[in-house]
Amino acid sequence: MSESRFQNFNHLKIHSQYSICEGALTIDTLKDKSKEFHIKTLGLCDTSNLCGAIEFSEKISKAGTQPIIGSQINFKFEDTIGLLPLFALNEIGYKKIIELSSKSYLNNNEISEPILDLNEILSLDNSGISIFSGTIFGLFGKLFDKGKFKEITSLYSSLFESFKDRFYIEIQRHKDNNEQSFEKFNLNQSNILQIPIIATNEVFYLTKDMHEAHDALICIGNKTYINEKNRVRYSSEHYLKNDNEMSEIFSDLPEALQNNYNFPYRCSFRPLFSKPILPNISSSEDGNANDIIKKESFNGLKEKFIKYFKIKLNEMETDKQFLIYKDRLDHELEIILKMDYASYFLIVSDYIKWAKRNDIPVGPGRGSGAGSLVAWCLSITNVDPIKYNLIFERFLNPDRISMPDFDIDFCEEKRDLVFEY
Repeated sequence: MSESRFQNFNHLKIHSQYSICEGALTIDTLKDKSKEFHIKTLGLCDTSNLCGAIEFSEKISKAGTQPIIGSQINFKFEDTIGLLPLFALNEIGYKKIIELSSKSYLNNNEISEPILDLNEILSLDNSGISIFSGTIFGLFGKLFDKGKFKEITSLYSSLFESFKDRFYIEIQRHKDNNEQSFEKFNLNQSNILQIPIIATNEVFYLTKDMHEAHDALICIGNKTYINEKNRVRYSSEHYLKNDNEMSEIFSDLPEALQNNYNFPYRCSFRPLFSKPILPNISSSEDGNANDIIKKESFNGLKEKFIKYFKIKLNEMETDKQFLIYKDRLDHELEIILKMDYASYFLIVSDYIKWAKRNDIPVGPGRGSGAGSLVAWCLSITNVDPIKYNLIFERFLNPDRISMPDFDIDFCEEKRDLVFEY
């Protein structure tokens, strides 16, 4: 990106490293280029996930660039599967895209890749979402290659009826195979159906000289070889072009450029870092999670003393060793409750106990989590931390920034059963 330092064209279709075996751009690189070239807006549109959304939002905004968050999701229409890009115009739209992305993984019983039926998007309350028609490699591009022109027209009409002016027919000029014919068809559809067009550039890498390396990356992702004839091939035009280049490419389509320039004004949201929302198992039936963990931990401690120290229940309250353990237990529980991790401990304890009841071998405990007496009392670990002088604060303390997590080892042959549970 040279010559033009003030970017007017908005690259809305950036594929970062989170587009697995597809994107070859790190978010740090995008941040640096945004700052260097005073880029006004960048849109993230990774494939089948929003993993980079928070990082992109935080880093790009600090460079003085407006981040737009989107994702392209695989949709199925009849026997055709292909991608459609969705963009969040506000927080409501962002949450809906997250829901759709999650559904594409959870509701997929047919094939390994995440997928949704196209009716999911047609029947959705789509306020806050903008949808583009996608590329020659996307859903409508694949339908076009199959000659299903009437079906495309019908679906364009349905999407326009549902999304109104938030549906755009996407025009791209990368010199990809069949792209020019697809553009003529799309321009005709836009004219007939009165659907707005928007100019975009599918960006996979930073500069043109990275094309060959990116081509190899695509082959790795598709398990093909460079010398194969019938494989996915992208042209060498999928780089981060400057404003002069994009303006020249679309000089004959001022409407497509204008809609691109105006699109960021429709986007009023960027995701922010927030405190993680942990699962809470409190309920009217089972009671408060804080009360449950206190009860189960104390009961677990008494069971350990009966089993390993051979001390009777009625002798515990006066046993010096028991009181040492109880003081440690109270100390750990105070920190766990203060940091709101009671439900996390109980959930981990539950699935480990389930695994043991179902003859699934479980490791004795690994990492800093083995330093927790509460974990031992809840059967999360099999290690007595006091006996081995292990420190609880290595695992959890009020000054810790990152969330703690237990390292649990399950039998490789049966670990899928634990996931299902």
